Amino acid sequence: MPDHPEGFTQSKHDYSLFIRDAKEGVTLVLVYVDDLLITGSDASFATLLKRVLDEAFTIKDLGQIKYFLGLEVNRTEAGIFLSQHKYISDILKDTGMENAKPAPFPLPKGLHLSVDEGELLLEPEVYRRLIGRMLYLNLTRPDLSYVVQHLSQFLSAPREPHMQAAKHVVRYLKGTARATLFYSAQTDLQLRAYCDADWGSCQFSCRSLTGHCVFLGKSVVSWKTKKQRTVSKSSAESEYRSMSYTAGEVVWLIGILQDFQVQVQLPVQLNCDNKAAQHIAANPVFHERTKHLNIDCHYVREKIQEGLLRTEYVRSDQQLADLMTKPLGHDQHFFLSSKLGLLFEPSQANPS
Repeated sequence: MPDHPEGFTQSKHDYSLFIRDAKEGVTLVLVYVDDLLITGSDASFATLLKRVLDEAFTIKDLGQIKYFLGLEVNRTEAGIFLSQHKYISDILKDTGMENAKPAPFPLPKGLHLSVDEGELLLEPEVYRRLIGRMLYLNLTRPDLSYVVQHLSQFLSAPREPHMQAAKHVVRYLKGTARATLFYSAQTDLQLRAYCDADWGSCQFSCRSLTGHCVFLGKSVVSWKTKKQRTVSKSSAESEYRSMSYTAGEVVWLIGILQDFQVQVQLPVQLNCDNKAAQHIAANPVFHERTKHLNIDCHYVREKIQEGLLRTEYVRSDQQLADLMTKPLGHDQHFFLSSKLGLLFEPSQANPS
């Protein structure tokens, strides 16, 4: 073993990730400013690396990860539990809502917020700070993905109704503060993706919302709600755009997993609840209905032809990405949240 750690390369998929692949094993270092996570299959090299870093910078070794950048990590034989209970407690304290009545879901169904109704907030930075903190909570709370995207639209000139909606989310957080995101130790390493779109749902621009979630085995590893860049002429088109965006996320995840020395079995299953969008993706001569689409939308078609993806139809009531595109009723909200691995009872060991 060398006296000094050498041979690290920077990941092309995440510039904060550094990898050392040697015959003794793989070492991974994730860097955020002056915080580091070190893991891998070569414990001896990890010890050497920490010693060399300590000689150069004087570091504090915190041992097995339990708390990192606001994320609480609990490792058990069953798997890993991620939460942000303390972070939520700080939000409740800072907003003066520690004794507020919990809300049963993030936002009421049918809520319509306007950009120009209601009084402008005298301290808009309070709203912006709160939404920013919710954005960070979304790291372990996929059930917040839609509401964070929705409320972020009003950051430039927030009004009283926007703040009331944000406080409703805080009340939901109070009732679900101890929710944990579960990563099972008993799982395969196969990627599986869900994508969905809510056609023309933006009342300001008539653009559609894209929502996706990607699983590694039983565990969700990526999720997002994003407004599409252009107006879609049909629901099939909006779903097709969603498929293309999700395809890009899958390709990125495959690259990250390859950095971890994990070879993904291909093709990756991409679940969609719109058969017309699937036909567009599979049929390169579907000209009349697709000639107006931007070239980048056909990215998903290319990945299917390469054998990297295959599309699969899923019923709308089993579409897990539905949670990312619209506010849902209580039962469906918690059903889909649990399918994503969110446990709302800390003692619960089975995410299914």
